[in-house]
Amino acid sequence: MLSTPAAGWRFRRGGLPWRLHTCSCLASPLSSSGGEPEKARPLLAERYRDGVVKRYISDGSSKLQLRLEKHESPVNGVEDENADSLIPQAILDFVLPAGFPGSVSADYLDYMLLQFPTNVTGWICHVLVTSSLLKAVGVGSFTGTSAAASAAAIRWVSKDGIGAFGRLLIGGRFGALFDDDPKKWRMYADFIGSAGSIFELSTTLYPGYFLPLASLGNLAKAIARGFKDPSFRVIQNHFAESGNLGEVAAKEEVWEVGAQLLGLSIGVLIMDKTGVKSSYLTLVLTWLSVRLLHLWLRYQSISVLKFRTINLKRGRILVKSHVAQHTVPGYVACNEEENILTWERYLRPQVSFGVPMERMLGGDKSSDMVNRLLKLYKNEKYILFFEQFGSREPTFLVTFKESATSMSVLRSLWQAHWLHKNQLRQDEVFPWLEESIVALENGFTDFLEQLGSAGWDQDLIILKVPKEPVLVLEHLEDQEV
Repeated sequence: MLSTPAAGWRFRRGGLPWRLHTCSCLASPLSSSGGEPEKARPLLAERYRDGVVKRYISDGSSKLQLRLEKHESPVNGVEDENADSLIPQAILDFVLPAGFPGSVSADYLDYMLLQFPTNVTGWICHVLVTSSLLKAVGVGSFTGTSAAASAAAIRWVSKDGIGAFGRLLIGGRFGALFDDDPKKWRMYADFIGSAGSIFELSTTLYPGYFLPLASLGNLAKAIARGFKDPSFRVIQNHFAESGNLGEVAAKEEVWEVGAQLLGLSIGVLIMDKTGVKSSYLTLVLTWLSVRLLHLWLRYQSISVLKFRTINLKRGRILVKSHVAQHTVPGYVACNEEENILTWERYLRPQVSFGVPMERMLGGDKSSDMVNRLLKLYKNEKYILFFEQFGSREPTFLVTFKESATSMSVLRSLWQAHWLHKNQLRQDEVFPWLEESIVALENGFTDFLEQLGSAGWDQDLIILKVPKEPVLVLEHLEDQEV
């Protein structure tokens, strides 16, 4: 058992979680003489994706020093494999899935390299036929030439191009979001698409600004599609329990096209009404009514989805139930309790993943403090501490070691909920944290067993470990706790 901390490590309510009375030696030289003291030794290092390594060093007198190093070599295996590539790593991360090539099949890159020029030629054809379509409906026909139609086609295609940029941004920058919470992003796609429709409706009021308004509308709708398509593919994969993803997708097309034909027919009937044709206000109010109905129906349709996968929201519900009642809800009840639209930052207790050790230490630095944390979590693949300011609830801070997995994230979440339930009732922080570790070791096995009996798939725990910083343990002064 860990001994009671010294008085300088006592928790002060209303302030920082703890206060050290030793002086900080941040980024100071290792010794005044220029030589490294005999007892100076590294404690741990944090690796970042840009090659920066932050080392935490004990100088032998309980003072902590930080040293930043810049390494030219990449810090993870994926970058090592692409180190000799002529394409910058940032571009590779933008266009290829995380973990490539190990995360995809062997034929993935060959297919995509051929698919790209295939799509290029398809859009060239789209540009060429657009002017013909516009001319056929009267654009440019009064001039006796095709110049006006060509100009209109360029403006129309430019609008489409601006919109396509939105899909490019979403797919490249936010591709890792959709596996975790497809329900939320599918719903937000409709919110963003609704905003795009507002821009397009306003073109009637400001016809002179058609191109910028239509472009903004198309951009919003393209962003919405960038959220919608990947999210729905995850949902389709959820439906295909017998591996029949192709058939599920094909039958979804039948439902969607049927709805499209019916919706177009009803839309034409509505537009044929004199009030809608002659009154812009009537048109807007009709659109608003139908759009609100659409959003409500979308929410209802997403709410009926029952995933067996464990993401962060469902993981919170599960560990909260187990910590409080020693039971785990089934996947049906858990999905019904899940709030689709809630953002992680508004969930309680508040947990921040991927936090640098420097933030955990607060304003003062002590190698003894680092050693205590490393010893306390020597059997875990993460380190959890907390900060508290004023009367607010504490924010739990978690940093992960280099061998951390999704199960490590789930364990840290369980501990955070235990700490939140069993609030600190004394000034000593470390005995409280140690008690939570003991509770974790005793209760987490039962938690996993109940997950299995409740129908959850423990092979589908989608709790992603932050890519940086990666905590690398280098030395512990006293290995025995």
